[in-house]
Amino acid sequence: MESNNQKGFTLIELVLIILLIGIIASVAVRNMSSSVNTAQYEHTKQELDQLAYALVGNPHVYTNGSRTDFGYVGDVGALPPTLEGLFQNPGGYTSWNGPYITNGTTDNDYTKDAWNVAYVLGATSISSTGSGSTIDKEFSPSSAALLSNNLFGYIIDASGQAPGTIYKDSLTVQMKYPNGSGGYNTISTIPDQSGNFSFSSLPIGIHTLTVIYNPDSDTVTYSVSISPESDNKISILFPADLF
Repeated sequence: MESNNQKGFTLIELVLIILLIGIIASVAVRNMSSSVNTAQYEHTKQELDQLAYALVGNPHVYTNGSRTDFGYVGDVGALPPTLEGLFQNPGGYTSWNGPYITNGTTDNDYTKDAWNVAYVLGATSISSTGSGSTIDKEFSPSSAALLSNNLFGYIIDASGQAPGTIYKDSLTVQMKYPNGSGGYNTISTIPDQSGNFSFSSLPIGIHTLTVIYNPDSDTVTYSVSISPESDNKISILFPADLF
């Protein structure tokens, strides 16, 4: 008589195995979900950094001692109406010099976070809400820091002389800067007898400063870097003994 020594699983053992498999699968799913969420979070943070640079430039980019990268605001003089303005001209703006961001294509994928939710552009920050909480990237401490800055300067001639009371009215100082609507404004002032002059309410960016000595139509032109919340200064030296 043959003996059958093969043993199978009891019902209780099968139930325990199924429960164990379920626990392992649940832990694996949670870990995978956490990894995916972390990757989405990091991707969104990196894209927010790129968007901030596109909007207002990289504050660490300098040439010959002056900041040279001011992004969209530096060229246009205002924030874009929507983020699409970083990749496409908002409407015939002559001062627009984009695209300011290149990680997106014509489908504007840079306007949405990793959860496919549109970024929210504010006056001083840009936010992602797709994760269920808010991820903020501040690109400016205030609107005034972007759009209302000052420039102080003084003028002397080649001999180091200021214009004085006689020649100060012969000088005209002009500042050309983007007006926020795709064009430019030009404002003028006259220096005092010591050659001092100033401009206020200037947006960040590289603007054109022109000084005209009217009797002889002598002109000097400078590119002036206007940084946010900085004591922007310039000295103008005419290459002749005018005063």
